[in-house]
Amino acid sequence: MANTDIKKEPALDLLGLQGSTEVNVDDLYKCVHCGLCLEHCPTYVELGLETESPRGRLALMKAVAEGRVGYTDRLVEHLDLCLLCRACEAACPSGVPFGSLMAATRARIQEEAGASGWGAAVRSLVFRQMFPYRWRLNLAFGLMRMYQNTGLQALVRRWGLLRLLPARFSEMESMMPSLSTQAYPPVDLEFVPAKGKPRARVGFFSGCIMPLVFGPVNAATLRVLTRNGCDVVIPRGQGCCAALNVHSGEREVAREMARRNIEAFEVMAVDAIVINSAGCGAMLKEYDELLEHDPDYLPRARAFVAKVKDISEFLAELPLDPPSGWIEKRVTYQDSCHLVHAQRVKEQPRTVLRSIPGLELVEMPGSDNCCGAAGVYNIVQREMSMQILDSKMKDVASTDADIVVTANPGCMLQLDLGLKKAGLPGRSYHVVELLDQAYALEEAGD
Repeated sequence: MANTDIKKEPALDLLGLQGSTEVNVDDLYKCVHCGLCLEHCPTYVELGLETESPRGRLALMKAVAEGRVGYTDRLVEHLDLCLLCRACEAACPSGVPFGSLMAATRARIQEEAGASGWGAAVRSLVFRQMFPYRWRLNLAFGLMRMYQNTGLQALVRRWGLLRLLPARFSEMESMMPSLSTQAYPPVDLEFVPAKGKPRARVGFFSGCIMPLVFGPVNAATLRVLTRNGCDVVIPRGQGCCAALNVHSGEREVAREMARRNIEAFEVMAVDAIVINSAGCGAMLKEYDELLEHDPDYLPRARAFVAKVKDISEFLAELPLDPPSGWIEKRVTYQDSCHLVHAQRVKEQPRTVLRSIPGLELVEMPGSDNCCGAAGVYNIVQREMSMQILDSKMKDVASTDADIVVTANPGCMLQLDLGLKKAGLPGRSYHVVELLDQAYALEEAGD
């Protein structure tokens, strides 16, 4: 026992995580090498390589911690190929907090090696200059909307101008979502009253990308909440949740973003903070971990986290008022990784869907397997993302469903791309969109 303790003590200094992050590095040694995580890891399933499994990546982290290897380019490649889907956490009998360990390790890599040249400029632009500032995101997406709606995008594609750019830019342009609708909610909308007698007062976390790309989903969410007797408060001071920053190792900027969101909501006296983006919700529920070493904000973070609810989680607990409008469709549900694995919310979205008359819910094989979106993974790890997506589309096709439903914006974009690639009809929907449609049909029938 003494030898093991001696071995772990220097690991804290060599890994460099103690003090700069909230992770207890002893968690690296909780893995008992049972292998139960392997069949749940998307990269291991696709490649069959130990280095691309949770167990293998933990071994690499331990090798660094014990001073046997440094953060070499090859080692970092193995770590970067992880989607941070956290399916391994749900399967692990030893309770290894793999997601926290991986996020902390990526932060340490940025501190140790960082990026240089073009890569450093892009990281700074995206994670330090763009996401923390809502108005800058609005400006960037406004320019993208102009590019699409003026016909410039059609001309660029028709003339083959994208071939003149590096392949990565062409791929990113092809994945650009449709921005045909205006942002929602607008910045001046701060309160929406309940329909009928109020049952609850909730804060709505609108996010940064959701209003710009998925305004209709946000609008449906507000209609569903008010239909279920909720006064909805939308704090103007809120911003990006910081999930993409944390996943990419930019933790200091993420802490500032978290503090701002806590400040925006804590003065609103709400019963719950409702979020309709699974990835954002997982991040919001971990603000107490992110701010663990901040004595001024930790109690406030804990109070904030205690109120955060995914929209389906909140509706199931309320409970929701079942709609009477019929939707006669065959539907399959794709579990968003950060909802099912990080937040452990699995049945609630299904409860919402089953409340809709006429809807037939068909379970997809491997519904909780990652679709390959994983934040910006489908941009920075394009090849592996598409390989995982192709496997997911086979599962989707096997259900013969009319509609694919999920609970995360990144998953929706990825699934839409997969449906198009596989030649399957339709598009993806958010859970709350179908519930909103059922309420609308109910009102139309009155």
